[in-house]
Amino acid sequence: MTILPTPRILVIRRDNIGDLVCTTPLIHALRQRFPQGWLGALVNSYNAPVLSGSPDLDELFVYTKAKHRETGESLPGIFWRRLRMLRRLRRMGLDDVIIATPLPQARMVRLARWLKPRRVIAFGPCGADLELPLTTEPLHEVEHVFRVAREYGIEGAPPACRIQSAAAQTHGADADRIAIHISARKPSQRWPAERFVALIRMLRQTHPGLRFRLLWAPGPADDPRHPGDDEKARSILQALDAQGAPDAPDTERPIEPVATRTLPELIQALAGCGALICADGGAMHLGAGLGLPIVCLFGDSSTERWRPWEVPCRVLQKPSRQVTDIAVEEVAAAFNALRGGIPAPSP
Repeated sequence: MTILPTPRILVIRRDNIGDLVCTTPLIHALRQRFPQGWLGALVNSYNAPVLSGSPDLDELFVYTKAKHRETGESLPGIFWRRLRMLRRLRRMGLDDVIIATPLPQARMVRLARWLKPRRVIAFGPCGADLELPLTTEPLHEVEHVFRVAREYGIEGAPPACRIQSAAAQTHGADADRIAIHISARKPSQRWPAERFVALIRMLRQTHPGLRFRLLWAPGPADDPRHPGDDEKARSILQALDAQGAPDAPDTERPIEPVATRTLPELIQALAGCGALICADGGAMHLGAGLGLPIVCLFGDSSTERWRPWEVPCRVLQKPSRQVTDIAVEEVAAAFNALRGGIPAPSP
């Protein structure tokens, strides 16, 4: 199929935060390839802040999943707004709709066809006009998604992940403020509170000038929909006596507690830091999208596919695939090597 010089391309990625972050290299490459074309993205309200303010997009289309609706939002209202948005997309005369999830997505292909584009591009046997073959190659998620770029004549390795942050643009990152994110969705990636306490104490001894921004998902641990880490954060702060002088601004305290209730709050909190220590998950990919050096603790997930992309990093994983088996000393050594500029060993 002939590639138009100014195509109208819609990228669909409805998955989790990290999945969308790993799609930003493709979006950026498409913008560089077609600076005068039209480029949009269709995402859900949960992951949309990843692309908010992106200079690579002409427009961001956001819909709300039923399980993500806010208090007071009705299901009919959500579905009506979604239908209006899809009708508008259908009238736009799209050339390509790219379903950027590197798995068969037959349902999304049917939705894409309803938008009446000239072509639907997707992965695997799913009824798309162009079906990229599934592969068992040991690729990173960024590389899996970036295979779409070859169809537009884009060669070379994928670029870095990219997230826009007003905080980073306005204030810049503080190299001596280290973000420590203590929450993790998967049980295999939850490091105990006492380990975080011991790590911070150890790093404060070896790097007296460091300050720490403690980040966590707020709420009670027994919330069935969105388990939080208020109790875990409280125990860490109490053990470290982190409140400091009552008159000191939060940003000047040795330990600054930040409960990130929303994704924009998490992005803003990360953007002001010089490095990140966390478990594999959405926060790790956000840090990579902001260009932060990262020490990441992996549990039961693939380091090859989900490690931080194109940023200085140290990846720690045990044969048990449980982060509880990673020692405090190992994390501290990884951070010291990362801060000292010691090259990472080959994967």
